[in-house]
Amino acid sequence: MLNIAICDDDSTQLGLLASYTTECIQSHAIGAVIHQFDHPDKLLSSCERQRYHIYILDIVMPMINGLEVGKAIRERDQEAIILYATYEPGYALQSFESSPINYLLKPIDKGQLCRTLLQAFSRLDKASDTSCTVKTAEGVRVLRFAEILIAEYSNHTVRYTLTDARVIVTSIIKGSFTDHIQGMLRDERFIRTHISYVLNMDYIEGFTKTRFTLHGGYEVPIVAKLYRTVRERYLEYLLTKEGS
Repeated sequence: MLNIAICDDDSTQLGLLASYTTECIQSHAIGAVIHQFDHPDKLLSSCERQRYHIYILDIVMPMINGLEVGKAIRERDQEAIILYATYEPGYALQSFESSPINYLLKPIDKGQLCRTLLQAFSRLDKASDTSCTVKTAEGVRVLRFAEILIAEYSNHTVRYTLTDARVIVTSIIKGSFTDHIQGMLRDERFIRTHISYVLNMDYIEGFTKTRFTLHGGYEVPIVAKLYRTVRERYLEYLLTKEGS
């Protein structure tokens, strides 16, 4: 189920955007919930607790404009779809900083809005298989599989080490580590070498019977009983990559 956030301080425009969006998702049988916000502060506060897949943002709003909201969203979520809807054409170039999918001028054309939303839905379908969403003390984060080096379980939290050396630590997770990493393990790049570790095989630089060495000098242990299985899986992955 997708979550769509619409933020506009003009109640008439907010209702119109919500109505057009509802009509689009219903006519194309898209499973989505629409959340309306009449002030940017309310949206940003909600983002601390809830991840939204698509944001439709007015630009000229009180206290903090839509461009600043878009930048704040992008810092937390690289995969979210941002769409600007405004009366002001002069902000178009500035809007590119948050990589919006489109910049629509009011009065909004219903057909153009729906076409943009369908493009967003298609992009999200493709992205869902290559990223995971995690909750942290700072809010909800989306991590691309390509940027994850290691996922390590400790004290009911998961520590993600990324390719740029950043570390993201989740809040206390519900359920087991096994449940938490199911999405990653469906991706052929990832392998579980230990009860508490998963690593991205694209970044392996060497291995012994007891550990893998990854890009950046990171080391991940291999539990003895898994060594044969892990070695064969890694060698098979290398052959597949070379073949492709």
